[in-house]
Amino acid sequence: MVTGAQPQRDIDDLPKNEANYTALTPLWFLERAALVHPNRASVIHGPVRFTWADTYRRCRQLASALSRRSIGPGCTVAVIAPNVPAMYEAHFGVPMAGAVVNAVNVRLNASTIAFLLDHCDAKVVMVDQEFFSLAEDSLKIIADKKKSSFKPPLLIVIGDPTCHHESLHEALHKGTIEYEKFLETGDPTFQWKPPEDEWQSIALGYTSGTTKSPKGVVLHHRGAYLMALSVAMVWGMNEGAVYLWTLPMFHCNGWCYTWSLAALCGTNICLRQVSTKAIYSAIADQGVTHFCAAPVVLNNLLNAPPSETYLPLPRPVHVMVAGAAPPPTLLADLSTRGFIVTHTYGLSETYGPSTICAWKPEWDRLPLDQRARLHARQGVRYIALEGLEVLDTKTMDPVPADGTTLGEVVFRGNVVMKGYLKNPSANAEAFANGWYHSGDLGVKHPDGYIEIKDRSKDIIISGGENISSLEVEKTLYMHPAVLEASVVARADERWGESPCAFVTLKESVDGSDEVALAEDIMRFCRERMPGYWVPKSVVFGPLPKTATGKIRKEELRKKARELGPIRKSRL
Repeated sequence: MVTGAQPQRDIDDLPKNEANYTALTPLWFLERAALVHPNRASVIHGPVRFTWADTYRRCRQLASALSRRSIGPGCTVAVIAPNVPAMYEAHFGVPMAGAVVNAVNVRLNASTIAFLLDHCDAKVVMVDQEFFSLAEDSLKIIADKKKSSFKPPLLIVIGDPTCHHESLHEALHKGTIEYEKFLETGDPTFQWKPPEDEWQSIALGYTSGTTKSPKGVVLHHRGAYLMALSVAMVWGMNEGAVYLWTLPMFHCNGWCYTWSLAALCGTNICLRQVSTKAIYSAIADQGVTHFCAAPVVLNNLLNAPPSETYLPLPRPVHVMVAGAAPPPTLLADLSTRGFIVTHTYGLSETYGPSTICAWKPEWDRLPLDQRARLHARQGVRYIALEGLEVLDTKTMDPVPADGTTLGEVVFRGNVVMKGYLKNPSANAEAFANGWYHSGDLGVKHPDGYIEIKDRSKDIIISGGENISSLEVEKTLYMHPAVLEASVVARADERWGESPCAFVTLKESVDGSDEVALAEDIMRFCRERMPGYWVPKSVVFGPLPKTATGKIRKEELRKKARELGPIRKSRL
């Protein structure tokens, strides 16, 4: 009688031992970089320049200083800072002490940051001098809420020579300790230990929380190690790459490139404030070979005035684009400028990008517009991701690979988060049926490549028909006057919902006659898409964005609601 599956047998009974097994962790990358290239530049920020020997020493000092204050396993260290050396060092020094690094979005308001710091019970808050008052306000909110039970975290202020001294002096006068002084309390030869279990948490990041409280995404050492190698490999990054930090490190831990650059013994060029001129200058003057960005950042590069650009590029520059799906026209224009574009897709819950539109040599023979359309797809799974599928939302079966049947994009494997911190109900929903559910709707093409069609909440249902806001946006970006575009649903008395386009015009465009411009844009769309897809209203102005350049559609939906329903809508 069979009572259950028999245990799998191997060809031997050889056990793991200290010589042949150790927990995976990206911390080893830093030790190796300091050994192999101790004198190579590791981090450059304005007048500050560190070598890999310097960075390893400083990270060990940080780990030691934290450990001497009983900060270790089970503790969270929050870092509120832009892309500065201390933020990079925290990605190694904090986990070297056994603690978890929580890189905080500097564009959040005080009440949201207060929620994060309280939710993760941050024992230490490291804050850049420019954002010290933000941290202060956040901690005051927690103190007012908890009263006598509030135990303030250790507050460390990060000085930056590229900033004015006033904010640093003000913070120090309030009794905080300066980051460099804090490092001096640590041992530069600190004997850090890798985690005993690679499932141990290494990082905590929070989702945007647009409709509910933000969720804390917990990542482990194993996933960080695998993804750090995977993101470098799928991009073809070479040893010694020079990487420009246009992507915030607080966003998915810089898509794990914080750890990748140590594995590659490359050079990190820190960019405190992202601007087109700063990006072009770094490419021209500092030998940048790679950078990552959301489509909006790349769109700005293409439309920058000649005074801010350095063209032609001195060398091919590799760009990884993710975030909102890039329109094909953007990808085509970047290619003609000399940027080699890699298109990826992912989420905070998958350690950042985890699918890639892997380029096929036969595509080189296609016309530019056709290549761009293929390139705009989200593609196939990363090397480190074991499962990627598009499932029917009702049956949970894979959709046919016909390029038209919609389903939800789901993930499975070692680069899926441990789960949401202190949120069992959200975990049960996210991991239902043995997959991580992204909430993104997409299709699978005959070649196996997936393509995102929309977030489930962004699909517009007009007269019973589904409209992909992303598809409408792709057409809007083709209009010669359009710099940026985003489409949401607006109430429609006749059709229930209809597309409402929010558009930012290029600087060279005369926007004085908005009625005529709107009519021209709608005519342009009508010539290129089904009639019911055409926006029934066009609103001009700047688009609200997140810290990483993503357009805040929830704010646009609110504006669309304030506009009220369209009274008379005709196809």
